[in-house]
Amino acid sequence: MLRAEQREHIDRVVQIAASGIGKEDDPFRRSWARCVNEYGLDPTRPTPAHIVEQSLLREHREQMEEFMGVARAGMEQLYKRVSGLGYVLLLTDSTGITVDYIGNEQWDRDLRRAGLYLGADWNEQRAGTCGVGTCITERVPLTCHRDDHFDANHISLTCTAAPLFSPEGDFMGVLDVSALSSPGGKDSQQLAFHLTVLYAQMVEASNFLRHFQRYWVMRLGPTWGLVDVSGEMLVAFDRDGRIVGANSYARKGITLPDENGGSGQIVGRSVVDVFEVDLNRIWQLARNGSANEKSALKARESDELYYATIVSPRILIHPQTSTESRDLESKSISVELTALDRLSENDRQMSRIIDQCKRLVNKKVNILLHGETGTGKEVMAKALHQSSNRRDKPFIAVNCAAIPESLIESELFGYTSGSFTGGRTKGKKGLIAQSDGGTLFLDEIGDMPLQLQTRLLRVLAEGEVMPIGAEKAIPIDLTVVSASHRDLRRLIAEGVFREDLYYRLAAASLFIPALRERSDKEYVIRRILEEEGDRLELSPEVSPRALEALANYEWPGNVRQLRNVLRFALAICDDGYIDACHLPEDLSTDNHALPNMRKAIPMTALGLDIPNKNETITVEYESDAQTLLGALRRHRWNITAVSEEMKICRSTVYRQMKRYRIVQPNHS
Repeated sequence: MLRAEQREHIDRVVQIAASGIGKEDDPFRRSWARCVNEYGLDPTRPTPAHIVEQSLLREHREQMEEFMGVARAGMEQLYKRVSGLGYVLLLTDSTGITVDYIGNEQWDRDLRRAGLYLGADWNEQRAGTCGVGTCITERVPLTCHRDDHFDANHISLTCTAAPLFSPEGDFMGVLDVSALSSPGGKDSQQLAFHLTVLYAQMVEASNFLRHFQRYWVMRLGPTWGLVDVSGEMLVAFDRDGRIVGANSYARKGITLPDENGGSGQIVGRSVVDVFEVDLNRIWQLARNGSANEKSALKARESDELYYATIVSPRILIHPQTSTESRDLESKSISVELTALDRLSENDRQMSRIIDQCKRLVNKKVNILLHGETGTGKEVMAKALHQSSNRRDKPFIAVNCAAIPESLIESELFGYTSGSFTGGRTKGKKGLIAQSDGGTLFLDEIGDMPLQLQTRLLRVLAEGEVMPIGAEKAIPIDLTVVSASHRDLRRLIAEGVFREDLYYRLAAASLFIPALRERSDKEYVIRRILEEEGDRLELSPEVSPRALEALANYEWPGNVRQLRNVLRFALAICDDGYIDACHLPEDLSTDNHALPNMRKAIPMTALGLDIPNKNETITVEYESDAQTLLGALRRHRWNITAVSEEMKICRSTVYRQMKRYRIVQPNHS
C-alpha cells in the first residue's frame, strides 16, 4: 500500500515528465523525462532495490580491483567524518554497480532493503533518478534529496554523489554519501556535498599520482598557501617537458586552441606551450622539491594565473641521455619505489599481486608462488624480502631440484661434528638455520623428497630445526617463500607431496603471469636492460625497431629468456645501442613464432575438444593444458569456479583456453 506522500510524488513525476517543465535548468527534471521517455520506467509502479548476484558482483569488483585499493583509504577517512551523522558510503563502477561499501552493521537489513549496500545497482535505467545514476549521466557532483528521486520507494533517501575519472580522463565511477532519511531540506546536505567532492578529488589525485609515479607531476591551484594539499589540477610530464597526462580538472580548466580553431587538449604538448615559463625554471622547481618552493605560472591561452609545485618521480627507468638529465634525476628523486613496486608498471594482474604482497609482507604468512618457468618467482621472493622488516637479515635461496637427493637433507638441516663419514669435522650449519631472522626461499618445492617434507613440516610447525646428529633442536625465526611451476595439488593426489605441508606453505598462494600475458612488457624490457647495463657500466638504449620485436615476441622462456636475449644483444652491439640486427635470428625474423626446439604432439592426445584435429601443442604445455581441462570438467565448465580454484582471474582462464585451443563441448 502506497503512502499518501508517495502517491503525491508519483502524480508530480507523471505531470512534470510529460510536460518537460524545468528540464533545461534542473538535472533531476531532465532525468525524470529520460526515465519515462527513454527508459520506459513507470512511476506508478515503485520497484524494490536491486542487488546483483555474487558472481556478477565479483566480475565488476575484479575490473575495479586496483582502483578500489586506492579509493578505500579515502573512503575510510571520509566515513570517520560522516558516520556519526547516519551516512553510508558507496563506491560504484561506471555502470552503477556498487563495488565497495562502508556502513553501520546495525542497520544492515534496512540499508540492504534501501539499496545502500554492496552489489546494489543504481544505474538510472533501472533505479530511475538517483544520486549515482544521475551523476553517471550528468558527470557532475550533485545531491539527489528525497523527492528529487524518480522512484517513490526512494523519496526518504538523501544521496550525494561525485564522479570519478581515470588518469586518462575516462569516467570510472561514483563516490556516493547517502542516508536512509533526512529530516531537513536540501540545504542540510551542504556539508555532505562538499566532503564528497573533496574526497572524490583526493581519491582521483591519489590514483593519478600512483599511475604517473615515474614522471614529474605539477600540482596547480589558484591559492599559494593551499596548492600542496588542495591543488585541483595535476599535470604529468616527462624529462623533455612533454605532457603525458592530466587529471579531469586540468583537462577541463587548461586548454589550447586546436587546428580547427576550437579548444584542444594539453596532453602531448610541451609544458612551455601551455604556460609562460621556460624549462630551466621548471627543473629548478623540481630540484628544490620543497613545499615552500612554488611558482606562479600564467596559462598562455587564458592568462589565468596558477600557483604550482612539483612532485618528483619515485624512479626513472629510461636511459639517461645527458649529464644534465642524470644530475637532475639524482637530485629530484625524493621517494624510492619499493622492490615490489619495481616489478611492474600498471599491469592489472601484477598490480593486484604486488598489492597483496604489500599487505602480507610483515604478517608472518608463508607464501607459495605459482607460475611458469622463468616468470621471476625468485625475483618476487627477493622483492618480498627487501620490502619487509627482515631486509637486513639473510635471504637464503634453495633450489630443491638442483641439489642431489643424497645431499639435500644435510644442506638444508645441517649436521653436527662426526655425524657421518666425509662430513666436515666441525659440522655444518644448514641453510634453514642460516636464514634465521630472514627469509628462506624454497624454489621447485614440488621436487623435495617426501621424507624431507616431514622434517620441513616440523620446522614450520614448531619454529625449530634439528641438525643431523644433534640432540637438541635450534629455535629459528623465519619467513618461508616457496615456489613451483608444477601443480602441487596433483602431486598431492599422486601421493608424492604432503597435503599438510602444502597448507603450511600456501597460507597465501599467488600466481605470477607469463610475460606474454602482461600488458607492461615494454617496461619489463627497459627495467632488465637497465639492470644489465648497470652490470656492464653502460647506459644502454634500444631502437624502436628492436623494442617492437622484443615487445611482440611470445617469450616461451619468460623473463629469464628475455634477460639472456638482452645479454646477448649487449655483448654484440656497439656502445650499448641495441638494434634489431643485434637480436637472435629467430626473434628478429619471426616475432610471434615459438622456437621449434621441442617435439610437438597432437592436441587430441591430451583429450582436448578442438575444432581442428590436426592442431598441435608442445610437450612443455601438456601438463598445464591437462590441469586446466581437468578443472573445467570438474566444475562443468563454470569459468568462475575454475578461476577460484586455480587462483587466477576469469580473463586468464579464457586466455589459457584460447591458447591451448580448449573448446567447451556442446553437451556440457
